[in-house]
Amino acid sequence: MTVHEFKVEMTCTGCSGAVERVLGKLKEKVEKVEIDLDNKKVFVTSALSADELLETIKKTGKETSYVGVKN
Repeated sequence: MTVHEFKVEMTCTGCSGAVERVLGKLKEKVEKVEIDLDNKKVFVTSALSADELLETIKKTGKETSYVGVKN
């Protein structure tokens, strides 16, 4: 499993909740989601590609960019 880091324009817990919901729809394909609301970062532990995860997070309508793999 890889931990992917994304920067997502989140301003409140409603925003972070939306991110959790869309990633939650991927069910077993996503092992873990960590959200750092203060720094607008989302860490996703998944076997899916960064592109697939990016497209999923973008469904929230939030501006999202891929940062890279977290070591």
